[in-house]
Amino acid sequence: EGAEGLFVLLGAGLAAASHPLLYVKLLVQVGHEPLPPTIGRNVLGRKVLYLPGFFTYARHIVEVDGKRGLFRGLTPRLISSTLSTITRGSVKKAFPLEDMEHVSNKDDVKTSLRKVVRETSHEMMMQCVSRVVSHPLHVISMRCMVQFVGREVKYSGVFSAIGRIFKEEGILGFFVGLVPHILGDVIFLWCCNLLAHFINTYAVDDNFSQASVIRSYTKFVMGIAVSMLTYPFLLVGDLMAVNNCGLRAGLPPYAPAFASWIHCWRYLSAQGQLFRGSSLLFRRAPIPAASFPID
Repeated sequence: EGAEGLFVLLGAGLAAASHPLLYVKLLVQVGHEPLPPTIGRNVLGRKVLYLPGFFTYARHIVEVDGKRGLFRGLTPRLISSTLSTITRGSVKKAFPLEDMEHVSNKDDVKTSLRKVVRETSHEMMMQCVSRVVSHPLHVISMRCMVQFVGREVKYSGVFSAIGRIFKEEGILGFFVGLVPHILGDVIFLWCCNLLAHFINTYAVDDNFSQASVIRSYTKFVMGIAVSMLTYPFLLVGDLMAVNNCGLRAGLPPYAPAFASWIHCWRYLSAQGQLFRGSSLLFRRAPIPAASFPID
């Protein structure tokens, strides 16, 4: 219980510390660009247009709403994070893998793969259940944050937001965007774990003196790589959470009223925007360099 409480506190602290970053990312995801691009140069020395990065964007939010404005939507996000952590712990206790054996270098290929599949399946179950439980608060947090775009106050508190969503959209309103989020989680887990396993098994030589060190970082590196590939699922899920909910950020001209998350995916794909918001430091404007004068 003490360890679980510590994980809850650590999760809440991490959520609070990273909230301004997530806030700016969400505003970029919905396509809100309140500041003009600036002319810069790429690594080849050519002129390009850059959209404001995280720090410039965050400074703009502070100028409009003050420093507290950077933490708009934090309360429901903290609740969502807490529910996710507690749910994962509860599922782990309810369905323990007491006889789980970790992959060993002594295992043959078939045995080691079986262990990885079993561990990943258990991890997938915990992640999916925790995602379902915490998603309603995630939806509320997203909608609280995007109110910055239209300066609305429709979602002003957790309990009032729950009542409003239930009244206007019913139970399903709390789970908009859930499917792409779960698909992204599942694809991420399986790709990350299987790729790390095959690399550690076939690419890392046991005779190499630093083999154990390399193996300990393989999953972390694979996680970074796979997260980029599954980013469109995160983007689509977040956009569906705010789409057509009565807020300006979820209506034209920012986006049409999507009939489904697949409609949203196809729309973003046609616009070449499936990775919008994936980078917050060097964001090139979607305008060719030749469209502005060169010295």
